[in-house]
This record gives sequence, structure tokens and C-alpha cells, in this order.
Amino acid sequence: MNQPLVSIITPTYNSERFLCETIDSILNQTYENWELLVTDDCSTDSTWVILENYARCDCRIKIFRLSKNRGAGIARNSSIEKAIGRYIAFCDSDDQWTSVKLEKQVQFMFENNYALSFSSYRIIDEVGTSLGFVKAKHTVDYKTMLKNNYIGCLTAIYDVKQLGKFFMPEIRKRQDWALWLSILKKNEYAYGINESLAIYRDRRDSISANKFSLIKYNWAIYRNVEKFSLVLSTFLLFQFIFYYVVKKRMRCCLK
Repeated sequence: MNQPLVSIITPTYNSERFLCETIDSILNQTYENWELLVTDDCSTDSTWVILENYARCDCRIKIFRLSKNRGAGIARNSSIEKAIGRYIAFCDSDDQWTSVKLEKQVQFMFENNYALSFSSYRIIDEVGTSLGFVKAKHTVDYKTMLKNNYIGCLTAIYDVKQLGKFFMPEIRKRQDWALWLSILKKNEYAYGINESLAIYRDRRDSISANKFSLIKYNWAIYRNVEKFSLVLSTFLLFQFIFYYVVKKRMRCCLK
């Protein structure tokens, strides 16, 4: 198989603590035909200096800066607009990939003609201690994804040749979930790889660490993005909470 170009989308904001580990994991890929598009969301720490140093050393790393802080979704969309690869992949600035991530996943998609794929991934804390493991489902469809977000953003890849470009809604959180929902309205299934190909860092200061905030953004997806009725949105929200608790318990069991 020839190596189609993969465009890797990475938003940054005050990411100096973990950014080098993220970029190094991409530089260590066995799959070499990629471009890394990093859009900085007006960081106030040394993030931009770090990015400049990496960009000087490898021309595949392309860096951009927003004029004001607008959130990760806007930063990702800015990079997607500039991407020229057949495949769009996502890796946030505190996460990591295993060295064979792109090689295995692109081959999986290319050979089976899959338009959207994802994988299992490990979870670590801020100092690298293992917290658990999220096992990828074999397939998910739109109805399944309404119950819970089963696609880890750091594992997802979609095929622009088959789908065209998809962008994230302009909300502060859960934009990735909304993106998968929009793709699955056009493409019936997303396909999972039952192998851990990425490492998610669970940070105490992240928006997702605040469970009440998470519920608020879920409600926004159901009501404002998917345009569901009040009754259906309420039902789906309670359903989400149930499946979220189940997923958390399964993660703990797999430590």
C-alpha cells in the first residue's frame, strides 16, 4: 500500500507541560507521510516557542495562531480548513500515540474501505500513572453514539476522499462527539480496532473533569446541535448518564 497523506489536527492552549511528549509520539510514527497542523489558541506560556522549535526541525509540522482565545473546536476547525491529506486524524496536545498508530489504522481503513475508524486507548494521569483502558467497540452507528461518545478523539481518523471535510460545531466542549454524530448521519458505521493505539491523559483541570459541566454540554448537543425535542433530549441525557457510569466502572475493572 502506498502511504496516503494523513493530516493530524492538534489544538494547543498553554500546553508547555505535555506538548513535547505529544509531538515526539507523532515524530516516532512508523508511518511517515503525515503533516501535523497545530493551531495555538493564544497560549500565554511557552507553547508557541516550543512549536516554533519543532517546526524549524521538521517541515511536516505546520503551526498557526488564532488572534484570540476561542476554544479547541475553533482551533481544530482552523487546522482542518488548511489540511490537504486524504485522512484527517486527531491528537490533542496532552495525549500520545503509539509508534504504529497511523500504520495500523490507515491500513485497516484503506484495505476495508472504511470512512471512519477509531481504536482502544489507555488512560494515564498527569504523572503517567496508568488509570485504565477503554476498549473500542467493533462498530458504532448514529443511534449507539447518541447513548454515549464511544469514539476517543485521539484515536479517530476519517477519510476526506469518501466523506469530504467535516468540521466541529463552535461549542467549548463535546465538539468531537458532535462531529462523529454528523459523520454517522452520512456514513452508517464507524469501525473500531481492538488494540490500544493511543494514550489519553486525564487531567484534573480539564473541562471534562467537571461532571456537571459535561452534562451541560451534552444537553447542548441534544438540544442545540441535534435539535431534539425537550422530551427526547431529557430521555437521552438520562440514558447518557447511565452509560457513562457503566463505562467508568468498566474502565476501573480493566486497570
